[in-house]
Amino acid sequence: MCVTVSPLQVNNQIFPVWTYSYLSVLVPVFLLTDWLRYKPVIIFQCVMLFITTALMRWTETVAAMQAMQFCYGVVTASEVAYFSYIYSVVDLKRYRKATSYSRSIQLLGYTVGSVLGQVLISLDLMSYNNIIVFTLVLTAIALITTCFLPMPQSSMFFHRKHSGQRASNEAAKRHKDGSEDEADKSKRSNISLGDKGEENVQRVEENEESDETKGAGSCSQVVLQLWRDFRQCYSSRQLLYWSVWWAMATCGYNQTVNYVQVLWEHVQPSQNFSIYNGGVEATSNLLSAATAYGIGFTDVRWEQWGELALGGFSGLGAAALFLMTFTGNIWVCYSTYVIFKCLYMLLITIAMYQIAADLSMERYALVFGANNFGALLLQTIITSVVVDSGGLGLDIIPQFTIYASYFLAISVVFSVRGVFSICKAQRIKKEQLSVNRNQSESCEEHRF
Repeated sequence: MCVTVSPLQVNNQIFPVWTYSYLSVLVPVFLLTDWLRYKPVIIFQCVMLFITTALMRWTETVAAMQAMQFCYGVVTASEVAYFSYIYSVVDLKRYRKATSYSRSIQLLGYTVGSVLGQVLISLDLMSYNNIIVFTLVLTAIALITTCFLPMPQSSMFFHRKHSGQRASNEAAKRHKDGSEDEADKSKRSNISLGDKGEENVQRVEENEESDETKGAGSCSQVVLQLWRDFRQCYSSRQLLYWSVWWAMATCGYNQTVNYVQVLWEHVQPSQNFSIYNGGVEATSNLLSAATAYGIGFTDVRWEQWGELALGGFSGLGAAALFLMTFTGNIWVCYSTYVIFKCLYMLLITIAMYQIAADLSMERYALVFGANNFGALLLQTIITSVVVDSGGLGLDIIPQFTIYASYFLAISVVFSVRGVFSICKAQRIKKEQLSVNRNQSESCEEHRF
């Protein structure tokens, strides 16, 4: 395809449309996903992806490319339907494994696609136009496949299971196993998020039963339930800190990934160099998947050292971005991008584990979606001010300087917070040891 637009138009007029469209449709798509019970929105996502690819192949104007970016924003917003669908068809205690598997498959798909694209281009087996047509064929196959997915009978808010049905299921399970499953005990105890007492748990259950009796399917009840669950989840201060990092770091990560190919083109124009962007993406995705997988085998008290890790590794990410921005060597640029992406995947996996540890699994998708919405809101602000031609409309080097400085600010904030948390934990530990020692001495005196 020969697109009759300049790199400056791509950077300042076309790419920002994706961010704006993503933000504008995310919440409506989330509610529509729950109301339609996931599967129809997954099918709609495939249709929009097909339209996006077709526009990329057969259109050339700026307006057409902006329409393509809008359609792609709808595609990315509809990803919530896929993950929500996974949660609806697996058992509650398998949510974490299901999330891990889905994330791994997603990264594996990116890796295979990047490798295949790089091989086809490097060996001159296909032109860019034919690769896009090949993508259309794969998208059509995915669309046909989604039509055979089973239709869920319930959803998180609009089509909830009634309390009587849940109680019946639990009674049958207790009768079969002889005792209540430990995972179910943990699930119910986590509803309070460690900050509320048994009274709050009872009140939440009563509120849920009351909502279902009055008809949880109504829009007002759904919005009320969303707000109630949202407040309950973020009442945990520890979860709030991790979520703030999630939103801030994901915003910076998305901006970097969205515009990094423009930076690569600036450092080494493609007409003067055999590009290896696909190979770099494949390498970064593969190493990121390995990094994220390895976190599950680390024995670290992330609740104590996590915030300091967020600050330290965010600082390394900022250093990688600064080096990527000011180097004139494309291979250094490639290498620092891989490092930056691996660091982000490392930290976002830690954040996911910590949030899941403080969270009732029933609200898993809600909190993750809220965090991503916060990230997208920040990203929209940065895009409108820094990138958009209606704002500052900065060139690519000043843009990446701002992104690197942004991660440096994140590093400073969370490093300070991490040091404070560790000092506080050590002080509490010393005070507890002192109290235990005094109690022990008092017992010894009474004994004699």
